[in-house]
Amino acid sequence: MKQLLSPVLLSVFAFFLGVVHGTHYRMYGGYLPARSYNMRPIVYGSTVLPLSRPMLLNSPPYSANVRYKPEPKTLQVTQPTERACKSRPMDLVFIIDSSRSVRPQEFEKVKIFLSDMIETLDTGEYATRVAVVNYASTVKTEFYLKTYFNKPEMKKAVSMISPLSTGTMTGLAIQAAIEEVFTEEAGSRRAALRIPKVAIIVTDGRPQDRVQDVAARARAMNIEIYAVGVDRADMKSLKLMASEPLDDHVFYVETYGVIEKLTLKFRESLCAQMLENNSCNDMKTYGVFEKLTLKFRERLCSLMLENHSCTDMETYCVIEKLTLKFRESLCGVDVCSMGRHDCEHICVSTADSYFCKCRDGYTLNPDKKTCSRIDICALGRHGCEHICVSSDGSYTCKCRNGYTLNPDKKTCSQEVRRVVQVEDPCKCEALVAFQRKVNTHIETLTSKLEQLTRKLQVYERKQ
Repeated sequence: MKQLLSPVLLSVFAFFLGVVHGTHYRMYGGYLPARSYNMRPIVYGSTVLPLSRPMLLNSPPYSANVRYKPEPKTLQVTQPTERACKSRPMDLVFIIDSSRSVRPQEFEKVKIFLSDMIETLDTGEYATRVAVVNYASTVKTEFYLKTYFNKPEMKKAVSMISPLSTGTMTGLAIQAAIEEVFTEEAGSRRAALRIPKVAIIVTDGRPQDRVQDVAARARAMNIEIYAVGVDRADMKSLKLMASEPLDDHVFYVETYGVIEKLTLKFRESLCAQMLENNSCNDMKTYGVFEKLTLKFRERLCSLMLENHSCTDMETYCVIEKLTLKFRESLCGVDVCSMGRHDCEHICVSTADSYFCKCRDGYTLNPDKKTCSRIDICALGRHGCEHICVSSDGSYTCKCRNGYTLNPDKKTCSQEVRRVVQVEDPCKCEALVAFQRKVNTHIETLTSKLEQLTRKLQVYERKQ
């Protein structure tokens, strides 16, 4: 297998250089003299690019029992319209609130917003895939990531969505998206391809269930969450759901009548963000790479053939790396947006790389990727006179026994203690002192009683 792999990979490299040249597709040399392949011409728009010789994969001498002559297929590459957003491929899921608080005419505005968003995206099997989750007190997946790959069918499905008209179980909807939509069975691409996973939540109310934990779980699975609040939406809940930084992932509009204005904002966020001095004007090459990867994988490893198994899966990984390398060389890649980083908290892109940051209350570990909660007490930057107690990135001061905390919440003062002399209650002096104390209390009570009596008399006279 390795004897076959080296020359074929050389051919792969030459073929890629021939396929992509600016915004035009041309063919150059690089064919293997010892083997030939059978592939139909590449069709670009209305132009057919011929190949100089047939390309038919012959079985290697040591595997003569394999008979692989696949049906030739035409690789169709279409030019996206200028209106289409040349976005990086992603798995995009809209999670929309259709509870009772959303009036029918307002829900129609949401559907228009979804249709406008779909229109701006470069959708397709090898581009952006779209799904819609509808929720109220129950959750309904309107269509999955693998259901539609073209805009007309997606927009038609959106137009048929009906509101559920009950409570607002946002946490349940996020959980359903994780377990039922962002899965390979439902059409989500596998993690090895590094395709970004994005969820856009649109709601106008306060969630009736817990969203913090399930949203954190989604973010831990590298799902980027945008939260859109309308009218009565609870801003605190939106921030609990959204990804960091919140300024880029939390949006609010006063009414559904202006939600369509967010389309442009999302277009800026979701479309390809080109790096300075390394711009790429043709993001459709990604889809070409996806198709070429599949074709070369079929030719280099016969795992997909019936009645034959491939024992050297190293080929698979080599092709994945080659595809990624060519993609990076042709177009600057935002590593953070693609999710290809190991940052525990925040990834910050630079011109040619990235670095990691931590959220407030945390510090970056020596590995420059993971974060640890800051222990201010351990660092000695607290100012407590006696005892420092750490808590959630902050601290509080306490005093030792016999001391009380002063108003500055840092220093301590010794408690005032009274010295009590204990006397023998049976001595005459103690009895006399007790009698005097009793008489004093009786006199005080008598005086207060007289005052009340006089007040009552005055009140009765006024009546």
